[in-house]
Amino acid sequence: MTVLNDAQQEQLKEITANLQEVRQEKNISLEEISIQTHIRLSFLQALEEWRFDDLPEPVFIQGFIRRYADRLELDGTAIGNSFEINFAPLESNHSIIKPSIYIPLFVPYIFLLIAAAVGLFYLLKIDFRDKSSAKKENSMLSVQQKTLTSPLNSEILPSLNTAPVSTAIPSQTSTSISDVAVTLELKGDSWVQVKADGKTEFEGILTKGERKNWTAKKSLTVRSGNAGVVLISVNEEEPKLLGKNGQIKDFTYKKQ
Repeated sequence: MTVLNDAQQEQLKEITANLQEVRQEKNISLEEISIQTHIRLSFLQALEEWRFDDLPEPVFIQGFIRRYADRLELDGTAIGNSFEINFAPLESNHSIIKPSIYIPLFVPYIFLLIAAAVGLFYLLKIDFRDKSSAKKENSMLSVQQKTLTSPLNSEILPSLNTAPVSTAIPSQTSTSISDVAVTLELKGDSWVQVKADGKTEFEGILTKGERKNWTAKKSLTVRSGNAGVVLISVNEEEPKLLGKNGQIKDFTYKKQ
């Protein structure tokens, strides 16, 4: 499912070997660890048997290590952080010689002046369009008022002269009804990532009993490492489970 580099594999071998030794000393089976940590048994077996190709992404592996170590009454946070998630790519041994290009000093100033002129033109165009639209609306309103108050309309529709013309503007709520509102309620521990309109709003472990709310203008994506313990409600609808226990799943909800 994932490919680890050599350094990550060496780290993972050392960590899992130590965890396996402590587990055996305490006479705890992998099945017990799986039930109590909500980690799929096949993932725990792959960890201890060093079948790293059968594991999910490194961020999930780090969460497995933390929960595994916590169950063995070790410092799960420190042990989990000892497994590096991201490694800097190796630099090429052969440097690429790039030809040096001389750019005169006045060239950037010319581009800045062009950009400023384009921006000013765009702003003036928008302002002119807004003023024209407002002038057109005022003209149409004036024509309607003259029509209502003309003598001909007074004879045909006398009731219109006595009825007040309402100019009230309906109130607007601060949140559009088309916004996406998502509520998460945890029935167990799970790693969760939430992105609102493409921006990561939350990423980490949520524990049993926690309840979180997020909103977005266009779309909201929820990803869980243990979908069977995540109850999700979209726009105050009836909450439902995101998936099955141990399942890595993500959903994207868009505004209607």
